[in-house]
Amino acid sequence: MTREEIATLMNACLNDISPVGMRDAALLALLRGCGLRRNEAVSLDLSDFELGTGALKVRNGKGGVDRTVYVPDGLHPVLQAWLNIRGFSPGPLLCHIRKGGRVVHRRLTPQAVLYLLNKRAREADIAPFSPHDFRRTFVSELLDAGIDMATVQKLAGHQDTATTARYDMRGEETKRRAVQVLDI
Repeated sequence: MTREEIATLMNACLNDISPVGMRDAALLALLRGCGLRRNEAVSLDLSDFELGTGALKVRNGKGGVDRTVYVPDGLHPVLQAWLNIRGFSPGPLLCHIRKGGRVVHRRLTPQAVLYLLNKRAREADIAPFSPHDFRRTFVSELLDAGIDMATVQKLAGHQDTATTARYDMRGEETKRRAVQVLDI
């Protein structure tokens, strides 16, 4: 996904002033900003998030592996706004919301994430995409920013750097820029 598509999608959520809009914006922030799998996002509990540091404990990721990821500083306000609506009682970080706007501390399903993202994509008038596209973008942009492969691998929760490398969606322009650092 491009940065423009992601921004358009986030704006579609933020323009929805209902609790659902803020919950969906928080979901996007976690998928995009932390590179989470949709199953990992819906498995998060409020106790897994440290608001002060932005640390997020991902438990039982793929392969049963736990890891810590960090919410980018620019996305803290989105999560804070969602928490203000959700409340601070224990339970799932991302919850169902009834028609009247009442938060129900019942965990979303991975299928619900797919449905919500498809709905927001239609509203934002962007091409359909997979929730996994956020992970590919996450990995590619970190690598493009010069973050080393081992760190990106740990953040993505991959067992092997070869898996991380397969997520790299950077094209020929990146390779062209890379050789420009060489001095003859």
